Amino acid sequence: MTDLFSLIGSRALITGSSQGIGFALARGLAAAGAEIVLNGRDVAKLDQAAEMLRGEGATVHTLVFDATDHAAVRTAIDGFEADIGAIHVLVNNAGMQHRTELENFPADAFEKLLQTNIASVFHVGQAVARHMIGRGKGKIINIASVQTALARPGIAPYTATKGAVGNLTKGMATDWAKHGLQCNAIAPGYFDTPLNAALVADPAFSAWLENRTPAGRWGKVEELVGACVFLSAPASSFVNGHTLYVDGGITASL
Repeated sequence: MTDLFSLIGSRALITGSSQGIGFALARGLAAAGAEIVLNGRDVAKLDQAAEMLRGEGATVHTLVFDATDHAAVRTAIDGFEADIGAIHVLVNNAGMQHRTELENFPADAFEKLLQTNIASVFHVGQAVARHMIGRGKGKIINIASVQTALARPGIAPYTATKGAVGNLTKGMATDWAKHGLQCNAIAPGYFDTPLNAALVADPAFSAWLENRTPAGRWGKVEELVGACVFLSAPASSFVNGHTLYVDGGITASL
């Protein structure tokens, strides 16, 4: 039974993984046996994250590229596959937030959200999938959000990008399942991360969230690991195009 959830012999690339959810998922996949490839744009932060994981016994590589740059992504992924080896699991985690009421939302911020939150999933997903297709197997996990299904004031463009992540995940599964790939998404609820620091620091918002969420609290990033291991492992061999909500019940309750 434990073999169903073992990642020994797998190599996993996690984008945006020097901190927050990405780093927590990298740590969790390493604990399940995977070799880890950390990605980001800040070399110093990546090296610090890599050293932390190596100190815990993980085998770690770093791969510096901008996930919004199609050419840079292709060069980095193709080079890694040629020089180091196969990427068996991809976690598309890179993302950003910008909070402003919709009528005043800056156009440049909207474009940046589109590139960071959804175009990067296409760029990295396509580059990695081309190699997975040749091998006849692979796992792609896109990080969606409760905003894949719900909206909240002040983040309409973010909501649009995460809705797109959910549908792009379905599209990946529809096109690539026949090649042996499983493409799914994890939709986190409200987690205590650097992206949510402003909300965590707001007592009124935290009180609202605790009342709104059946579990009655913020999520801890470690609580996303189980879902990621499942979707990365043999246990999910017939799961495709699915969005798994890890949200303390917020999408299930009025």
